[in-house]
Amino acid sequence: MTTAEALAEVEEQMNILAGLIRRSIRDAALSIDPALQPFGLKLLRLLSRSGPTHASAVAEALTVDRSVVSRQAAQLQELGLLEIQADPSDGRARFLALTPAAEQKLAELRAGKIAVVNRRLGTWPEADLRQFAALIARLNAPDAQ
Repeated sequence: MTTAEALAEVEEQMNILAGLIRRSIRDAALSIDPALQPFGLKLLRLLSRSGPTHASAVAEALTVDRSVVSRQAAQLQELGLLEIQADPSDGRARFLALTPAAEQKLAELRAGKIAVVNRRLGTWPEADLRQFAALIARLNAPDAQ
């Protein structure tokens, strides 16, 4: 196999993986609430990792316009999954924060077998998972060439 053929195979497998991930995110969002959009799940997962965060920082982390975050935050509030908290150091600023219900639903999601990627990778040996994660991190590195 030539390098060009190997690169084409990598690209094809990445396209398949991207489709699996999109389906996994969609299914996971639906399992939390039928009205939850995949982007809403991404926002919830970000807040789960980082804790209460300013909307502008969320927008930057998710590489979207702040208005997208505002619209999604409003929907998540309606679903009882997100609350707006005042910044203790600046009363005018607001943090987006998970509600206890959101934290519980995300914990249930992590514990379950809903995510396609989790189901498929869950049987892999830990060493393989660590190697796979390292290779993906290398690919995702800002200076990857």
